[in-house]
Amino acid sequence: MTEQRVTIEIHEGVADVRLARPDKLNALDPAMFTGIIAAIARLEQEPGLRAVVLSGEGRGFCAGLDMASMAQSGLGGAKDLDIAARTHGLANDYQQVAWGWRTLKVPVIAALHGVAFGGGLQIASGADIRIAAPGTRLSVMEMKWGIVPDMAGYALWHGNVRDDVLRELAYTAREFEAEEAQRLGFVTRIAEDPHAEAMALAQAIAGRNPHAIRAAKRLANLEGDAGDILLAESREQAALLRTPNQMEAVMANMQKRPPVFKD
Repeated sequence: MTEQRVTIEIHEGVADVRLARPDKLNALDPAMFTGIIAAIARLEQEPGLRAVVLSGEGRGFCAGLDMASMAQSGLGGAKDLDIAARTHGLANDYQQVAWGWRTLKVPVIAALHGVAFGGGLQIASGADIRIAAPGTRLSVMEMKWGIVPDMAGYALWHGNVRDDVLRELAYTAREFEAEEAQRLGFVTRIAEDPHAEAMALAQAIAGRNPHAIRAAKRLANLEGDAGDILLAESREQAALLRTPNQMEAVMANMQKRPPVFKD
């Protein structure tokens, strides 16, 4: 990808996506934003994709904005940006690097280690599931720079993190570790080797009916009143019942063999 800021390897339907600026703790500079957006766009079109694992190379997942690099590029202040412009559906470019993982058709699992600060935490929050190494340090860090989280964080944390907890963390920018993050809802679970755990989980997901998995993600992303969600659930189920992949899932279970699904 752009300046090797993001790498992608795909095997048996699982994409291993890595932020690749380890000398800077994968901090977000303009090239990293471009690389992540390009990676999401590629994965949206990838045939046979079943799941994605998102991680960072080196000593940490992502240290957030590289403020010096952004300032040098002329993108250091709001006056330089048209952040109100919607360039990717509901999102602008800066939100897309986090929101794009949530809208990707397949499940995304983030593997966190070292640090996930500011924009890095928001990118991780775009994943469906977050697995963190013990002691990983996290922060809703934007207030340190006199700004608010604006890379889709509030939309992504809604439903995961209690409102008063989020307010405290956003107002103070304090750091917290993976164990507290799990209690608060920022992290799904903790593992000594989060990347290995994430890959194993992705492979398990890849072995399920891909149409049912994508339908489940669409349902999980829904917000609205109960009536709308109940109707969407019924429509998704009706579209799955008696399809070749659904019948294959039934037959494989009855015959005690691995299923063979088709995209």
